[in-house]
Amino acid sequence: MYRKIAVLALFAALANSPLFSRGASSEELREVVIWTYDSINSEWGPGPAAAKDFRERSGISVRWVSHGDAGELLARLLLEKEDARADIILGLDQNMASRALASGLLEAYKPAGAEGVRPELVIDPNWSLIPFDYSYFAFVYDSETLPRPPASLEELTGESYAGKIILMDPRSSSPGLGFFGWVRAVYGPLWQDYWRRLSPSILTISDGWSGGYGLFTNGEAPLVLSYTTSPPYHLEYEETERYKAAIFDGGHPIQVELAGLLRAAKNKDNARAFLDYMLSPAFQALIPQGNWMYPVIDIPLPDSFRIAPRSGKVLNAEPATEAELNEWTALMREAGH
Repeated sequence: MYRKIAVLALFAALANSPLFSRGASSEELREVVIWTYDSINSEWGPGPAAAKDFRERSGISVRWVSHGDAGELLARLLLEKEDARADIILGLDQNMASRALASGLLEAYKPAGAEGVRPELVIDPNWSLIPFDYSYFAFVYDSETLPRPPASLEELTGESYAGKIILMDPRSSSPGLGFFGWVRAVYGPLWQDYWRRLSPSILTISDGWSGGYGLFTNGEAPLVLSYTTSPPYHLEYEETERYKAAIFDGGHPIQVELAGLLRAAKNKDNARAFLDYMLSPAFQALIPQGNWMYPVIDIPLPDSFRIAPRSGKVLNAEPATEAELNEWTALMREAGH
């Protein structure tokens, strides 16, 4: 009798515990939810392969949730705050770091393997934002329609480039935000004048990198804002060196992409395990041919990366302010973009 009562009491206690709460299966308890941008979780991105490999190694499932481009990803996090149903946010860059850190939504965690990260890529010494890849912004051009590439930002304003450039919106796209900083790093307080002179050269300003690069490869324009590591993709999968990255004498800004553990994460142990995995050679080996960026630790690169050019000068650009982005929006509206 007493044993039966004790067993019933035990089941009652378990029924009210998180392990047996309604809708929470054992499978769900062994997952990590990661918010990211679209191309990470695309069929050609590193997300699916990383999820499969991590599951096999740890028994933990990865649930990727895509939110457009990196700017949209950050905006969604800042909107939902502690109610964001995620454990990790992956895909911000250093231009967005100050806003993400100031939100108080991230928790410091230094993953296993952090000592192998290149020191110049460590944006946050507290490790609330953790580097996972990097590259350099550049204009990629179609050498079959544009045999001689531009050699500077200033050259892009010339009449010969009228309607030939595809850019991304700095309010929603990390490459767009990177280019905004690039212009300001070169032209300082005269950045507004540069945008006015560049305007005739702009065919369109897309919301994100994927849409803009797709227009470029469809032949809509011979120049697109992208990365020095974009050409290896075409060599690897299309066996062509037709698409090249133009190197400017004035230098190129770096982009460091980052991930962070959310303070309100429901699956923190699983999230920490994934962040450890993120800095391992297994995950980092997926970056070059999955995200077409450089890994943050020293591992061999695919042969296709031999055509990724290196800039002799790295530019440091300060993050854009909201007021500056509003001014840019007004300038582009005035120019008809």
